[in-house]
Amino acid sequence: MKCLRLVFAILLMVVATPQGVLAQHTAADSTLARQLGADSRGMHRYVMALLREGAMARHMDTTVSNPLLRGHLENITKLANTGKLVLAGPFLDDTSLEGIFIFNVETVAEAEKLVATDPAVRAQLFSIELHPWYGPASLQEVVPLHRRITLGAQ
Repeated sequence: MKCLRLVFAILLMVVATPQGVLAQHTAADSTLARQLGADSRGMHRYVMALLREGAMARHMDTTVSNPLLRGHLENITKLANTGKLVLAGPFLDDTSLEGIFIFNVETVAEAEKLVATDPAVRAQLFSIELHPWYGPASLQEVVPLHRRITLGAQ
């Protein structure tokens, strides 16, 4: 619930930006806005996935779960490299809510296909809850920025 409140607070900050600033930004970066599929508000449609502890999580030995988690991380990298996954990360509190994905797809059905590629989800280490989400188009720039910070890549 805390995560959802944070996401809504960020969304509110983006939407509540004064119109003059939004208009100035859109005009200055209209090419980027088109490339990212931004609407007139600089926003874009995504699908948010909430990862929860799966039915098998408490029953798995680490010899089984560790390779699944490695596959999970490899799958995240693969989806990020294709541009289909724009944000991923674990939650740091001790609840059944494990992490978040934000997929750069239009429909929940498309996101379901992407989630099905995750070995940890298939093995029920995680369960997934999918929701259509409206957020900043610039979110698609997170992965390239992350690469620049972590790998020095341009």
